[in-house]
Amino acid sequence: MQFQASQQITGDSTTYQISEHIKQYPLIDLGFEKTRQGNYKYEGSLDRQNPFKPVAKLRIVINQDLTGFKMETVNANGLQKINIYQMPRADEFKTQLHFIMDEMVEREIFKRG
Repeated sequence: MQFQASQQITGDSTTYQISEHIKQYPLIDLGFEKTRQGNYKYEGSLDRQNPFKPVAKLRIVINQDLTGFKMETVNANGLQKINIYQMPRADEFKTQLHFIMDEMVEREIFKRG
């Protein structure tokens, strides 16, 4: 998957775009880590029942010049993309996803499109 300026989680109706006010330090405050390639990577649990061995995780990678990103929901080991909206605990995962994304919108990492 290539870095894009606008992304949408499979099954979700909300589209997110990189904010024009994005800065490096709020990324680090929200748990993004800098990769060897210079990109910023976030991996957060969507499973409130077991956050240390989650059924689903949100993975976001923002490129080093802060102009594009990749966003997907993945399984526990991060190797397979999953659609959290088709899972038995979809409401719980959706609530956690929107909680995380609301914080990122509030901190001007993303904006809703």
